[in-house]
Amino acid sequence: MTRVLVITGDPIGPKMAGPAIRAWNMAQLLAIDNEVALMTTTLLEPVDASFELHRVKPGEDAAFARLLAWADVIVFQGHAMAQFDALRTTEKVVVADIYDPMHLEMLEQGRELGRATWELRVTTATRVLNEQLALADFFLCASERQRLFYLGQLTTLGRVNPATYENDPHLEQLIAVAPFGLSSTPPAHTTDVVKGVRSGVAVDDKLLIWGGGLYNWFDPLTLITAVAQLAERRPSVRLLFLGTKHPGVDEMGIVRESFDLARELGALDTSVFFNESWVQYADRQSWLMEADAGVSTHMSHVETTFSFRTRILDYLWAGLPMVVTEGDSFAELVEREGLGVVVPARDVAALELALERVLFDEEFIAQTRRNVERVRADFLWEKTLAPLVEFVANPHRAADSVGSRVDRSASGKRRKPYGLAHDIRMFWHYLRAEGPSRALARVTSRFSRSR
Repeated sequence: MTRVLVITGDPIGPKMAGPAIRAWNMAQLLAIDNEVALMTTTLLEPVDASFELHRVKPGEDAAFARLLAWADVIVFQGHAMAQFDALRTTEKVVVADIYDPMHLEMLEQGRELGRATWELRVTTATRVLNEQLALADFFLCASERQRLFYLGQLTTLGRVNPATYENDPHLEQLIAVAPFGLSSTPPAHTTDVVKGVRSGVAVDDKLLIWGGGLYNWFDPLTLITAVAQLAERRPSVRLLFLGTKHPGVDEMGIVRESFDLARELGALDTSVFFNESWVQYADRQSWLMEADAGVSTHMSHVETTFSFRTRILDYLWAGLPMVVTEGDSFAELVEREGLGVVVPARDVAALELALERVLFDEEFIAQTRRNVERVRADFLWEKTLAPLVEFVANPHRAADSVGSRVDRSASGKRRKPYGLAHDIRMFWHYLRAEGPSRALARVTSRFSRSR
């Protein structure tokens, strides 16, 4: 039996977002045949689990060392390797879950920041990810697109070499596709949450649901405009944004822009609604089951090309027809398998017609739901995480792991991304780049999150 430590930087508890949900399901599946501990570096709230739960903050090196000494295999996502030096030098087997290309995501997430801060965020994310690619033994990504993308980075870093290639010409023992998944237990409607409950949403209204949060790389503005126009012809149309308060991410500017646009169009709380909190993970099924269709709209850029929109899995789980923007791997799946309608980016007219079709074309809806039922079996956690389960059953260091792990890193001199010295450096950066008021606001936000 293998002892596995799974690490996430996201809050663990009743309210969880994508990274934590993925880490939770990894731990749950691996715990069937292994001893498992799930560790978060941020917030841990009471929640029932079939495995051990730990909170270890950056800088708590003794607590981390105890978990590291216990484990045979460490599976991590996010910034853990940058936060704990022991993870860079350990001789234990290390698996990096790189399903989220954080450096590409930061290109959009940091766009609203000052140029100096934007560049700092992108270069930091790139450095953190490159160190993981240089040092880990095995990698998980979310799609074939991502795998090809990461193979390019691995090649540049020297990880595609005679040692890794000799007995594994397809490099399957170096990097595997392990998409985000969904539960094999069908969702159930346990309580009324929107229709007939929320003011302005009737039981027989047609409800579109936007699962998950609002982030800068999405395009809710085109969606709000299309819904407002459609509601003039189809008064029963409603759109609900499921969550605007991510449990582990600061609110982005697009949230306020979305509220402002809905208000300007006269759609706020008439055809467009915002749930100004975060739905508990176990409760989201009732919200999904009241919806008639799921929607995900985004901009066209490189982050889209390599993204994996995890909210789509909830739509599959709930059997919902969907409308999505073209450009990512899920849009290809939706179009190929007939799971809904794919529209061009920022095309209000096309989006309006697509929304009308998934809400009112009964023949199309029935066929789409049958297609969704057929396809969702491919995305059960037991199937998507099979490469991880198989690896943990026979864990091993990478074929090119001769010598010290850290010798493969080209990261140079490192500064700790936490602690007082880090906080002082960042305050000085924000003071120079953004001025006193913004620097003070960031300090206030930083300390409120750390409590």
